[in-house]
Amino acid sequence: MQDFTPYQQKVIKRYYDNYDTIGRQRLAELVTDIYLAEGKKLASCWRRAEEIMRKMKIPEAQIRHIVDTGDPANLASLVKQLG
Repeated sequence: MQDFTPYQQKVIKRYYDNYDTIGRQRLAELVTDIYLAEGKKLASCWRRAEEIMRKMKIPEAQIRHIVDTGDPANLASLVKQLG
């Protein structure tokens, strides 16, 4: 982090300190996108949701269950639990 100014270092630190909140918000937005998407866009939304859940350190079994069922209500339930 030596290449960043002290201000930039604080911004980066705050981002990672609040990643759970950011991730929860992104998942909530993806729930809506998944309900409305079809075809390739739907698959893309599920991949993004899976990536976000992994970064948030959601248990792999829970991620697999949510993604394999393909039910946006399960993802919405997870977002509600996280909130």
